[in-house]
Amino acid sequence: METYSFLRHLADSWFLLAMTLGFLGLCVWAFRPGSRAAHQEVATSIFRNDDHPADDHPAQTVKEA
Repeated sequence: METYSFLRHLADSWFLLAMTLGFLGLCVWAFRPGSRAAHQEVATSIFRNDDHPADDHPAQTVKEA
């Protein structure tokens, strides 16, 4: 069998199956029970060091001379 035909057969069957199983595995891992806390912590990490709300109009807070 030619190398190209052999690799084409693998890509059409086994690699497609492996990629599908990998995708499904990643989906199950992302939506697994108990991961809500980890996802929530990552989603709110950018606000971790905020002490107060941002100003509504930060450009107007500078006093003009």
